[in-house]
Amino acid sequence: MLALSGPAAAGSPLEIQGALEADARQATPGFAGFSAKRGEQFFNARHGGEWSCGTCHTPDPRRPGRHATTGKPITPLAPAANPERFTNPATVDKWFRRNCKDVLGRACTPVEKGDVLAWLLFLGK
Repeated sequence: MLALSGPAAAGSPLEIQGALEADARQATPGFAGFSAKRGEQFFNARHGGEWSCGTCHTPDPRRPGRHATTGKPITPLAPAANPERFTNPATVDKWFRRNCKDVLGRACTPVEKGDVLAWLLFLGK
């Protein structure tokens, strides 16, 4: 679970990434940092199922997507295209929990989440 000091509803993508890094260091001995390349690969992989993250968020998360089952519109995931993304720790927790279950059938690890966020932040550079 992400934990930031200060108001629970305020944060930035870099603060979220910092919280994920603290979780990763605690959960993964030898953690050596997040990788945008691993994040891109993880985002686009199907992990043995029918969906990848890009199925709903599109392979370019700077673009709007659409939920594969419900058809509900999804705003861009990358913070460069949608500055509201990754600013609320509770919302980040909620959507990682739901989407990881849909795509992987399990919770994502802190390293997996941090790698994906590293790639999403890289897309803005």
